[in-house]
Amino acid sequence: MPTYISLLNFTDQGVKTIKDLPARLSAARQLMASRGATLHSYFLTMGQYDAVSIVEAPDEETVVSLSIAIAGAGNIRTTTIRAFTEEEIPGIIDKLP
Repeated sequence: MPTYISLLNFTDQGVKTIKDLPARLSAARQLMASRGATLHSYFLTMGQYDAVSIVEAPDEETVVSLSIAIAGAGNIRTTTIRAFTEEEIPGIIDKLP
């Protein structure tokens, strides 16, 4: 299943309600599972982004709809990128001219 990395920034609301983060993560995991996706890791980070998540999902449409639904709660803004696993690298390299 494709892997996606989301770079997250908390909104003002997200910072004000940060103590609710464990419950929000639990709800996000349940939502993702209901759509065939898995939240593998979630990290609070320092620097440009407040948090990073690693998700596996069946396709890009699923990831986009999940990102919109989760960000729609008003606690985060996301930038999501497709990540290729170490196991996928040989297939990519094999397609080089």
